[in-house]
Amino acid sequence: MVDLPDAPASERTTPPVPAQRASFDALDEEIDLGEYLAILLEYKWFLLAVILIAGLGGGLYAFLATPIYKADALLQVEQNFGGGLTALAALKPMLEGDEADPVTTELELLQSRMVLGQVVDRLKLDLYAEPMYVPLIGAAIARHYTGEGVSLPWLGAETYAWGGEEITLDALDTPPALLGEDLTLVAGEAGRFTLFDPDEQRLLEGQVGERATGGGVSLFISRLKARPGTHFILRRDSRITAIDELLEQLSAQERTRGSSIIEISLLGPQPAQLTQILDEILQTYVRQNVERRSAQSENTLAFLETQLPLLKDQLDTAEAAYNTYRLQEGSVDLTSETQSVLKSIVEFDAEILKLQQERDDLRQRYTPAHPLLKALDAKLGRLRTGREKLDAQVSKLPITQQHILGLARDVEVNTRLYAGLLTTAQELRVARAGTVGNVRIVDVAVALDEPVKPRKALVLAVALLLGLVVGLGLVFLRRQLQVTVDDPDQIEHRLGLPVYASIPHSKREVAIARVLKRHRGDEGQLLAIVDPEDDAVESLRSLRTTLHFALMDADNGALLITGSSPGLGKSFISKNLAVVLAQSGKKVAIVDADLRKGLLHQGFGLSREQGVSEYVSGVARLEEILKATVLPNLMAITTGQRPPNPSELLMHLRFEELLQQLNKLFDIVIVDAPPVLAVTDAAIVGRMTGATLLVARAGNHPMRELEQTIKRLAQAGVQVKGFVFNDLDVNRLRYRYGYKGYVYRYSYKKS
Repeated sequence: MVDLPDAPASERTTPPVPAQRASFDALDEEIDLGEYLAILLEYKWFLLAVILIAGLGGGLYAFLATPIYKADALLQVEQNFGGGLTALAALKPMLEGDEADPVTTELELLQSRMVLGQVVDRLKLDLYAEPMYVPLIGAAIARHYTGEGVSLPWLGAETYAWGGEEITLDALDTPPALLGEDLTLVAGEAGRFTLFDPDEQRLLEGQVGERATGGGVSLFISRLKARPGTHFILRRDSRITAIDELLEQLSAQERTRGSSIIEISLLGPQPAQLTQILDEILQTYVRQNVERRSAQSENTLAFLETQLPLLKDQLDTAEAAYNTYRLQEGSVDLTSETQSVLKSIVEFDAEILKLQQERDDLRQRYTPAHPLLKALDAKLGRLRTGREKLDAQVSKLPITQQHILGLARDVEVNTRLYAGLLTTAQELRVARAGTVGNVRIVDVAVALDEPVKPRKALVLAVALLLGLVVGLGLVFLRRQLQVTVDDPDQIEHRLGLPVYASIPHSKREVAIARVLKRHRGDEGQLLAIVDPEDDAVESLRSLRTTLHFALMDADNGALLITGSSPGLGKSFISKNLAVVLAQSGKKVAIVDADLRKGLLHQGFGLSREQGVSEYVSGVARLEEILKATVLPNLMAITTGQRPPNPSELLMHLRFEELLQQLNKLFDIVIVDAPPVLAVTDAAIVGRMTGATLLVARAGNHPMRELEQTIKRLAQAGVQVKGFVFNDLDVNRLRYRYGYKGYVYRYSYKKS
């Protein structure tokens, strides 16, 4: 058994063995949250870069996107029935449940091709003329140009517009084959221009202010402001295409349900043009509404004028019959009872005749199933039922009274009906002269000063949020796909072996390694000597303490330190552990058994010559290869000359004898061996040492590599005692286990 000194009280710890996992499992939720924070910290620069790129993309889009403005207006729909027949208004309460909402009807008419087509024709919205800009950025650059005149071309791109260009296209007639096709106009000197078809074939040449014709195309340009050579895009769309494009930008809806106020809005890139188009839509719609109602009054008046002569004849006939009967029978007076019945009959008959005439008028416009006709039929049915009851009363009167009653009724009914129709016809004539629609403009079109999209602040915020989401997704996806070991807990869980120490990343050691790589190493180029307060050195002192327990049952005092592959920091662990052991007062020897690439001598400022190779070869004695270091109780044995057969040398009995002699002379012997998976040297040396420690480096190799290393050593009869986890990112695990714990673990001497 190797007798190591008792550790100071401040350094005594219990080796982290698998049995302790229960205490960690109790904190799973906290560890998971800390792990997320640690991952974010580890990839903070990547995450920040993704967010920054997304933000730049959003800002670029906000700069390049064409600003879209909004113009709006208000219309009011008056809730009344048109047509000129006042009896229809009385039927309105009966029809409200079945008749279509007038606002809905007006909304459909407002967005109809009948209205929008007239707007397209009047404003020539089927014509398109714009300067040609550099793709993606040209339009944005031109929008931000504030100089006078036309901008100079950028980078020699003279065919593109860069700001200040203007064109007004008043007419463009094309053959059907060129309808909807882009034509290219090239500005020339002194208002001249040339027009080319999509195949770059010349169609015509012309002058601003004059109609030009050629190649089946005719156009008139009233204004052209551009550098000679600047290109413009001209196009004539079909009428239906222009209407559909206008409809896509138009929105109309009732502002508040039941208010009869229609809100109309139009979107587009040019505020002045928006107000012009929207005002034209309003005027066209109101005009057709008036025309529609005027036509309805005309139809009703025409119907009444055909009925008036017929009613006049009926009235004359009734009066003649009444007068003749009175002459024949003498003066016959009506009793008060008969007069009362006559009055009721006249009122019923007049109402029935009036509704029948209105029904005839409606049948010219509606089918019998229309709710308006159904309502009239229902009212006529009720009137006829009441009339039949009056007929029953009349039948009980004397014969003379019945005859005079019938004749008087005919005269009275026809008189009332004729007078009523005369009045209605006169009202319609007056209404026709001053017809107004049932819609009126409440607010004329006004365009907002600021664009409604893109909303730059919102675009930027969404871009940053999207960058955050995408960045987080990529970070956690990368972590899921990552197979390397980056946490000492993974080793203890998967392999069931203790991790005796976790060595944090040391920036100072990186600097030392850089110096040694440039071959400028001399005495003192060891982290444990140069910066003994470094956290990595503190962890090595913790490892010194745990070794007290790990080597208690070892066969000898030789400790093999190796790893699975190169670049894990095993030599760093070996030489600095040797220093901290020597600083505790023990006699320590360190042997560089990496006969192929061993560089342990550089850290001590020693020569490679006269080392293991010379001793095993019998060229040198033990006292000749033992080399003093900066510490009196720390001796080092370098590799010596690099042999052609390092494995055979390590299998030689003299190497085993070397270790046996060192075990007698020193309290502990540290052997730095080559990587296990690279060569067999470590497996050879491991059979001669009392304990073996494997060095694992955070994020450097997959778990399967460590498993294979343990298996390879076990096949050679070497039992791995545990691990040293090197190059740990303390900042990352600080968030997992808590900041204070790590300060205590690595810096407790400072506190």
